Amino acid sequence: MRFTIEQRHLTDMEGRPVAGVETAVEFHNLDAETIDDAVGLYVLNGGAEILGNVLKFPGFQAVVTIRKPSGVYTLQFTPASQV
Repeated sequence: MRFTIEQRHLTDMEGRPVAGVETAVEFHNLDAETIDDAVGLYVLNGGAEILGNVLKFPGFQAVVTIRKPSGVYTLQFTPASQV
C-alpha cells in the first residue's frame, strides 16, 4: 500500500517555532504493508525519534510527532490513491 506523509515542521532544535518558512510543510510517499510499517520505516529512514504515542485512525491513517536533528515535526499518514 502506498502512503502519503504530510510532514509539518513545528520547531527548531532550540524550541523556536518555524512558522512562515516555505519548507514548513513537505509531502513524501512511502510503500508499506501496514500503517505501523509505514510509520516505522519513515522514522527509521529519517533518523528520527517518536515523541509520545502514534495516534491511529480508521482507514489506515495515523498522526505522530517526531524529533529529527533539524527539529520537531508532526507527521500525518494517509493512504495514497493507487492510480
